[in-house]
Amino acid sequence: MEDTESSPKYELKPLDHEAHPKGDTKRGGWITLPFIAGSMLAMGLAINGTTTNLQIYLIKEYNMESIDATQIAYIVRGSLYLVPLAGAILSDSYFGCFPVILAGAATSVLSFVLFTLSAALPSLRPPHCPKASAACQKGTPGQLAVLYGAMFLLAIGTGGTRFNMATLGADQFSSSRDQDTFFNWYFVFLYASFMLGDTAIVYLQDGVSWALGFGVCLAAMAFSLLMLLMGARFYRRPAPKGSPYSELARVVVAALRKGRVDVGARYHVGNDAAAVDSASVGAPSKTLRFLNRAAMITASDNFLETSGAGHGTSDSQQLCTVQQVEDLKSLLAVFPLWSSGIMLSVSIGVMIGMIILQALTMDRSIGHRFKIPAGSMGVCSVAAFIAVTPVLDRVAFPLWRRITGVPPSALQRVGLGHVVNIAGMVVAALVERRRLSIVRLLHGATAADEAASGGVTPMSVFWLVFTIAIVGIGEALHFPGTMAFYYLEFPKTLRSLATAMAPLLVAMGFYLSTVFVDVVRRVTTWLPGNINQGRLDNVYWTLAVAVTINFGYFLLCATRYKYQNQSTTMADC
Repeated sequence: MEDTESSPKYELKPLDHEAHPKGDTKRGGWITLPFIAGSMLAMGLAINGTTTNLQIYLIKEYNMESIDATQIAYIVRGSLYLVPLAGAILSDSYFGCFPVILAGAATSVLSFVLFTLSAALPSLRPPHCPKASAACQKGTPGQLAVLYGAMFLLAIGTGGTRFNMATLGADQFSSSRDQDTFFNWYFVFLYASFMLGDTAIVYLQDGVSWALGFGVCLAAMAFSLLMLLMGARFYRRPAPKGSPYSELARVVVAALRKGRVDVGARYHVGNDAAAVDSASVGAPSKTLRFLNRAAMITASDNFLETSGAGHGTSDSQQLCTVQQVEDLKSLLAVFPLWSSGIMLSVSIGVMIGMIILQALTMDRSIGHRFKIPAGSMGVCSVAAFIAVTPVLDRVAFPLWRRITGVPPSALQRVGLGHVVNIAGMVVAALVERRRLSIVRLLHGATAADEAASGGVTPMSVFWLVFTIAIVGIGEALHFPGTMAFYYLEFPKTLRSLATAMAPLLVAMGFYLSTVFVDVVRRVTTWLPGNINQGRLDNVYWTLAVAVTINFGYFLLCATRYKYQNQSTTMADC
């Protein structure tokens, strides 16, 4: 059992799920699902299909080197996970979900207008270059301004919609059972949109016409906005309750201002007990004791006693409650475990980009007429995630419980995900070594010229399917486990932040993937413009070593972590 001394000695107040404005009693419910689901499906199809194939668009239509295009795609994908965090904060604290979603959807429509124009008008992109080489004309500043403007608007638009769509849907229901059912449908439509985007949209863009593909995305995004507006009269729209993040910042400021004050013996609790002694129930925990000063009552806090039981009030901005202090402590305590997921996300981000470059050099034919778009390789990870999740829930986890007597904890599932990810990096290195050996066996010193002229290595792209499917299985373990861990361990007032912590890892992974690739290019010769001349297998081996070391760091953090919510430790006791 874990040491309970570090846990708060008070209980957080439950959220009031039943409190809605008087005018909202006839709004909400399942009548809103078709509008929200239809909007989300069309939105996900357009956004995911475009970002999945962006790398190919930059290489083929803007004559960018493959590694440069990969790094730009990393930055865009990272932004699509990072900017929504700001959108969630704005909706929770100031505007509410619906206005932010509308603004985001309208901005995304403008983004796809620019994407469509860039593909339809020859003046907005450089001349087509049939053979990739240094002689190919690059995009002019004006052409790149339109392209990057479309990317920027897409990131801003996604920032308003990605997290807030789930919150808007959950707000339509009062009971936790209905909310759970909604989230099941939410993930069904979310992954359905990913599958359609990774297949149908990618095929239209790469196999038929880029202008047609972006035009379909524009139509889908406009349809998404229309569905949102059509359901507006049915939505329940809870008013924002102010930012909990300002309270966390106030704890830091108050603790710093009281840094030189002698530690007192009384703390402000609020609620029914305004002040307690340091040895009483309700006093702050002993971890990160410096922060306890924020709730410590001093003479300058103008604390007024109202009864002999210790009740009182204060008008001081430097006096926080014990709950606010413990909320901040819980965030800081989780940070080391959160940081252990960064390297995991970097390895996945690098693989997603490099898999596309590998697929471009391999045999992607199915029969004589159909060729798998290279940008669709990511769908294998999504498919593996979807396929293995019910197996884990209905077979693997019940078997674990039958053997051990308890279900696997959230951190145990995350740890298993780390192990599977390590295996995925090793398999990726072995597959790439085989691909390079075939290239050099067949072409020898002329491998680069052969690749530049459009030569294809006689190795099936399905070798990559096995590799990326392993990584998808790892995601099915660590991603839901991470979400569950944060949701259980974060204070109830910060549940929105808890659900954003895992996607924030994805954003960090894509951003740092750019840094990782740039460092590799500067200090080694493993990633030239043509991967047939490089040693991509060594990149995968490096990632395998890095994630193995990171797994050791995760184990250290997990064993030293003291749980805030003792129910989280059921499988560890």
